[in-house]
Amino acid sequence: MAKLQEQDEADINPSYDVSPEERRKAFRKMLSYAKPHRRSFFVIFVFTVIAVFTDLLQPYLVKVAIDSDALSGRAGFQLLIIIGLSYFGLAIITMLFSLLQANLLQRTGQNIVAQLRKDLFHHISRLSMSFFDRTHVGSLVTNESSDTETINQFFTQVLLSLMRDVLTLVLIFGFMFYLDATLALYCLLILPVIAVISALFRSKLRSAYQRVRTHLSRLIAYLAENLSGMGLIQAFHQEKEQGERFTKRNRRYLTESLREVGTTVLFNRTFDVFGNLAVAAVVWIGGIAVFDQHLSFGVLYAFINYIRQFFQPINQITQQWNTFQSTLVSTDRLWRIFKLEPEVQEPDQDQMQTLASDRVVGRVDFNQIRFGYGENADVLHDLDFHVEAGEFIGIVGTTGAGKSSLVNLLTRFYDVRQGSVCIDGVDIRKLPLETLNRMVGLVQQEPFLYSGSILDNVRLFDVSISREAVIEACRLVGAGPMIERLPGGYDTRLTERGSGLAAGERQLISFARIVVFQPKILILDEATANLDSHTEVLIQHALEQVSQGRTTLVIAHRLSTIQSADRIIVMKHGRIVEEGSHEGLVEKKGDYAELLKYSRIGEAETAV
Repeated sequence: MAKLQEQDEADINPSYDVSPEERRKAFRKMLSYAKPHRRSFFVIFVFTVIAVFTDLLQPYLVKVAIDSDALSGRAGFQLLIIIGLSYFGLAIITMLFSLLQANLLQRTGQNIVAQLRKDLFHHISRLSMSFFDRTHVGSLVTNESSDTETINQFFTQVLLSLMRDVLTLVLIFGFMFYLDATLALYCLLILPVIAVISALFRSKLRSAYQRVRTHLSRLIAYLAENLSGMGLIQAFHQEKEQGERFTKRNRRYLTESLREVGTTVLFNRTFDVFGNLAVAAVVWIGGIAVFDQHLSFGVLYAFINYIRQFFQPINQITQQWNTFQSTLVSTDRLWRIFKLEPEVQEPDQDQMQTLASDRVVGRVDFNQIRFGYGENADVLHDLDFHVEAGEFIGIVGTTGAGKSSLVNLLTRFYDVRQGSVCIDGVDIRKLPLETLNRMVGLVQQEPFLYSGSILDNVRLFDVSISREAVIEACRLVGAGPMIERLPGGYDTRLTERGSGLAAGERQLISFARIVVFQPKILILDEATANLDSHTEVLIQHALEQVSQGRTTLVIAHRLSTIQSADRIIVMKHGRIVEEGSHEGLVEKKGDYAELLKYSRIGEAETAV
């Protein structure tokens, strides 16, 4: 339990170590998204100046009405009408330009954040698989949705407050000094007190926001994990236990949220009290000046209005300060992602080599490779393995033998620590990733299907691939009859991960993808592990079709899948311990024969 608590704190606290320089870089990165919209921000600023200036002219007009004795005589009444109409006109202008300013700012802010979300998604999709090995999906969902929305609030709320409220404060002091410099100087004494209060709350607010965002991220990550594993939870009746764990995380988030709200409320109420004291001081000092006839009553009225209006933007700025603190936290979180570079990099231009797709034959060489995940010990040890073009290779071994690691290197999900992986004699690190991905096709144990039609899932939303090509591919692998029985045929809409289709049906769709995209090298990673015997026969037929004319590597849990392979390699502890045909390996009575015995026992138990 103590270790878990330490891990929780380690997950929550790292962002506290963000250096000021890193924070400035992150903030500059965010502001760079506003540069293409400089013209819009200039127009917004002009609208803001007009709206604020016309709003602050209104108390001055009342001051003129009071001090000019407008109610005495007919001429005075006409002046009062002019002042009243002017007041009404200023109110209309203020409302109109405030509306224009707000609409343009919202449009600009939404465009900025839409671009930010797009860039974040593309950057995440470029990161290497090692990043996803150590990062919660829920955290990335929070980054893509909640953190970007917080930055949207910066552009649509905080930035507006900085322009409007700071301008309001400057103009208020301008009007005050114009009306009475002495009383205005007394009002300036407010500013140091505001600075002290802001400094006292600054670190507390940032800390509170950081903890809230971290606990929210952990809560979403836990929720995503449980939703994806709901079948397992219900199968083992773990609803109560998982519910208690969710409640514990939810309670932590609630506690931190309440702490953040309490700090924010205390911050805002402190300013409210201070604002009321400032108004009382102005009334006291100004009232004495009026009695001594050093100040007109109209000027005192204007000062009281201005000092009240002075604390409105101050209150707005302090409230937006809270949003700004949240923005800094979100910016830090996004910056930590944006500054990450993929561990698997595109080759340098001077080293890049190309292979024309029509000239690829499909020879694969693993040359004395060593590989391990992260800083851990090696998983593959000086492995030397060569596959001829068009050869069908079966790869078997116990769990942890390194089978999946071998094919992960061929797809370049990871890079070797030592040695090289080559296709047709070219080191795959010198091939553009797009070229490599076109040459190597992968069918996994759990094929991933997107929300969309079967047609789009086969061609992966590539509209350059015709409907006829998709239908022909599905017919070739034996998926045609199954699809045609569905209500919408090839236009049947699938939900996330293809729920509603059997495991074998999903696999057939993934085989059809291979036919459509025509990679020269095919990898099957435990593609028949979770299938019944009847479905396995269908998949075996599909495999025979898609492997024709292709170099094929099959990681097999069921050894019946690869008995007809040209060659079978047996892996153990990251090394190849046996190699040969099915019959030859059975005669050796070694590791393969042992695996075959246990495989037959498992299949017999499954059949029963």
